Amino acid sequence: MTQNALSVTCDFDSGNIVVLDASNPQNVQLAIRPDTRSAHFQWFHFKVDGMQVGEPHAFSLTNASESSYNRAWTGYNAAASYDQKTWFRVPSEFDGKALNFALSSEQPQIWFAYFEPYSRQRHDWLVDQALHHAGTQLLATGSSCEGRSLALLRKGDGAPGKRKIWIIAQQHPGEHMAEWFMEGVIERLQENDAQLQALLASADLYLVPHMNPDGSFHGHLRTNAQGQDLNRAWQDSTPELSPEVSFVKEQMEKYGVDLFLDVHGDEEIPYVFTAACEGNPGYTDKQMALEDDFRTRLSGLTVDFQTRFGYPKAQPGKANMNLACNSVGERYKCLSLTLEMPFKDNDDAPDLVTGWSGKRSKQLARDVLSVMGQMVCVLR
Repeated sequence: MTQNALSVTCDFDSGNIVVLDASNPQNVQLAIRPDTRSAHFQWFHFKVDGMQVGEPHAFSLTNASESSYNRAWTGYNAAASYDQKTWFRVPSEFDGKALNFALSSEQPQIWFAYFEPYSRQRHDWLVDQALHHAGTQLLATGSSCEGRSLALLRKGDGAPGKRKIWIIAQQHPGEHMAEWFMEGVIERLQENDAQLQALLASADLYLVPHMNPDGSFHGHLRTNAQGQDLNRAWQDSTPELSPEVSFVKEQMEKYGVDLFLDVHGDEEIPYVFTAACEGNPGYTDKQMALEDDFRTRLSGLTVDFQTRFGYPKAQPGKANMNLACNSVGERYKCLSLTLEMPFKDNDDAPDLVTGWSGKRSKQLARDVLSVMGQMVCVLR
């Protein structure tokens, strides 16, 4: 029986794919589009229509070996969903050139993505939840290169003497697990349990749920609409090229920082871990002790965090000061961490159906808030 060519599209929020040849449903040839004004690429997100239920369909991302983190494809499985709500992993294979995956479809249409996407529509819903159900206030609003809003939310009254805890997410737009993490923060604020109340008695939370809305909308991996990697712009940000960073830095100067957490995703390492600012020229013993304390407490609280695997430590005085973690840690001499979650899975506690997921990102956020509550009185 002759099969019709599939319809493969990405003309939607965070969509990214180039169709090379969709004439054979058992050998659909695709490529990932680079970021605007940047050579980076890795994120993909596309919809397939016209699938024959029960019949095998196969897809090949032909330029995977040329992507920004080509070693990351080994051990990686693509995410898929029939309804954009429930996501599961599809067994995938990297052959040294292409990432290949196949399935017998249960529905005529399906979405594939590098990770479970967090849409702009859901972001708007999350901000509304934060404002109307979690007791936060919209403290300030920034603007991206293309005019999309950046919300700075505060949970707390800004009273003198309270610690200022900052959490920002998704500087790298393809790292959608970061805003799932922020949803976990907002959910726990809504519940307002006793442990959280104790934290908020001593600290205010300053939250930027999404730092790079332009990049996410366009299906980028690393950069904003001007081709800037925001997490390489914390010393030389400009209102023209990186207004997102300039806005947050301005607000930090206004309110102060006692703890900073920058939430990310890592393509290669199948674990959750933190990176710190040990390479900073002004790194202190107090910062080192706080970093060790945070890691010890979080690894004792959840199997989803560990300290064995991560990035190599920077040598003293050799830190890249354009990274948010290093820049903020140096400026405010505070506990300053980058939190990394995997695109793959957590090999310490694998989930064969979902891999690392939005749900697990949200739970990690709840556990991080518990650790912050335990540490709030020793931050300074």
